[in-house]
Amino acid sequence: MKTAVTAAQDSQAIQPPPESLIPGGRPTIFVTGAASGIGRACAELFARRGWFVGLYDINADGVAALASTLGEGNAVSGPLDVTDPEEWHRALADFWRQGGGRLDVLLNNAGILASGRFEEVPLAKHFAMLRVNVQGMVTGCHCAFRYLQRTPGSHVINIASATAIYGQPELVTYSGTKFAVRGFTEGLDLEWNKFGIRVSDIWPSFVKTAMADNFDHIPSAKSLGIRLRPVDVASTVWTCATAIQLIRKIHWTVGFQAWVLSLATRLAPAAITRWVVQRLAV
Repeated sequence: MKTAVTAAQDSQAIQPPPESLIPGGRPTIFVTGAASGIGRACAELFARRGWFVGLYDINADGVAALASTLGEGNAVSGPLDVTDPEEWHRALADFWRQGGGRLDVLLNNAGILASGRFEEVPLAKHFAMLRVNVQGMVTGCHCAFRYLQRTPGSHVINIASATAIYGQPELVTYSGTKFAVRGFTEGLDLEWNKFGIRVSDIWPSFVKTAMADNFDHIPSAKSLGIRLRPVDVASTVWTCATAIQLIRKIHWTVGFQAWVLSLATRLAPAAITRWVVQRLAV
């Protein structure tokens, strides 16, 4: 007996695109969490530079409004709960048809955050971060594989965080999910290399988005400041997606602070790194 997911896959089988579209059509990017913040900034940047953009978010009205600003024929939008495989299959099939039969970049950007002392954050919020930030990414990659495999030079880009460099107090579960993004990215890049699919992740430090509105009580946010803008992250995503690399680069830091912390964890003994992070958290 077929499962609901298998039935959805069968009903939305990939239609082979016209051969003329494979090498010559404009590139496409599928963006989750595209209604605001980093996702929106990435969508706007790629659309300005000639890409066809898929805008997907649990906030369907938000991505529809954004699509209307990008010009006719430049974007498609729709609702997407990233934890739901059937919604992924529906969204990807529609994007594939409207994007000319290619998926050049899958940008797994959707994420949520709850901050505060671990024991004081409701357990439901811890579980929600695990579902959206980790399960959502895994589901997206699994559902998108057949589209990525049929697009030469395709690329998965996962939005991680500088909290994947060293665990952060009062962000422990969020930080843990970003460590999961980091490990998943490294392993999947090795595994999918044989298919010609690159997998990378982006490590920004604190970014001025709605997610950071309640960061006043986060010690490391107060110590380091919230200096990055969504457009700064979008610029790094663009470089990651389009740069010609002689040496394969998996992790991309955004901002001087993330770069320094990343360098320090590679060069300094673990005890020193822990001491530095602890001091930032005072």
